[in-house]
Amino acid sequence: MRDRNPAFSEPLLPLFAPPGDTDEAEALPLPGRLPSYIADHRKRLRQRFMEGGASAMPDYELLELVLFRAIPRQDVKPLARLLLDTFGDFNRVISAPVPRLAAVKGVGDAVIQDLKILEAAAQRMARARVMQRPVLSSWDALLDYCHTAMAHRETEQFRILFLDRKNVLIADEEQARGTVDHVPVYPREVVKRALELNASALILVHNHPSGDPTPSDADISMTMQIRDAGDVLGIVLHDHLIIGKERELSFRASRYL
Repeated sequence: MRDRNPAFSEPLLPLFAPPGDTDEAEALPLPGRLPSYIADHRKRLRQRFMEGGASAMPDYELLELVLFRAIPRQDVKPLARLLLDTFGDFNRVISAPVPRLAAVKGVGDAVIQDLKILEAAAQRMARARVMQRPVLSSWDALLDYCHTAMAHRETEQFRILFLDRKNVLIADEEQARGTVDHVPVYPREVVKRALELNASALILVHNHPSGDPTPSDADISMTMQIRDAGDVLGIVLHDHLIIGKERELSFRASRYL
């Protein structure tokens, strides 16, 4: 997307410094104080954010705000646009794996750290909205949390949500990680952990990095095995959610359960 606003069409400064420069992102340090056009641009963005919030800003400007702290002496608009071009959108930038972020020219340790702090904060906030609350009355918040935690991962992850007799979420645990299209899950271990936590019900959650939440035959078979193992011990399998990039699939709503 081209920047059509003349207020943001300032000339670009050199983005990268010669090898050996120790400044963040190998940036060429600006001598003395920031040029006024960069300082004014940063001030305008901060003011617009405080007055209108994130909804008043496109992704690249919100990302600029995040980069200001990590790269204090440089025009960060080119790097913000490069990150978005590389990963697609704001969510995918902050949730991108560290090795892939590090491979983007201009991204240094400070940028990666700030992005990962932001990702962790988003997940922590989303999780706080569902923990120790009845799942049925906070279902939308639960889906938001699952998408925040898992939708943009590049490998499969399998989580279990453990519920008590009142369907209150008492624990959320990652059980396994896998490849881009497979994650190993052992029904016996799932039920064993439920007994350890004195859980009465379960919700299974895993992601499909392909973006398509349609269950595979292996997904369906594994789900039925966990359901049957739980039935023997009085542990109810409420649902199995598959999280895609833009939407999720519920086994219960889709009548697989």
